[in-house]
Amino acid sequence: MELKFVVPDMAETFGKLSYAGEGEILTEGYGRNTTVIGRSYHLYSSKQRADDIEVVVAAEAGEKDFDQDQPLKAVNPHLVAKGYVLYVDDLVKE
Repeated sequence: MELKFVVPDMAETFGKLSYAGEGEILTEGYGRNTTVIGRSYHLYSSKQRADDIEVVVAAEAGEKDFDQDQPLKAVNPHLVAKGYVLYVDDLVKE
């Protein structure tokens, strides 16, 4: 049986999260039919120190503007895939 994803206990898995930089804008479609489906951000974790955590925020949450090392809170985390990609409904200042 192959493990495809896990639903994290945020405090146990990542500890405190803080902003490390913007990632990319995730889109689908081509040309005029391109639609933004999410945005990714890089975070630091107090527990996963050696790994960069990428958070994908749903497009409905809008574009975010955070300061470097700003403490953040993930809203409604869905799952963690390979390499610590965390899918959330929103990312807010703590």
